[in-house]
Amino acid sequence: MAKTSVDLQPIDRLEEKIKQLVGMVDSLRAERAKALDEVTRLQREIDTMRARLGDAEGATAEASALREERELIKNRVTQMISQIEKLGI
Repeated sequence: MAKTSVDLQPIDRLEEKIKQLVGMVDSLRAERAKALDEVTRLQREIDTMRARLGDAEGATAEASALREERELIKNRVTQMISQIEKLGI
């Protein structure tokens, strides 16, 4: 009988190692799923930030165009005031 218990020890150790490996594989799968979820979330965040950046660039361009238009109007008004002053009205 002693021989039988000695023969089972390697099998018992193998079984334990297999259980540990299965646990490790399950853990790695869970970590992978979390990582994929995080990648998806970050990709959505990047897309949102790109859209906001595009909006900001558009607003910057619009503000620049409005500044140029304001400067043109200012110059035209200055010219008109100068002409009115020359007329002496």
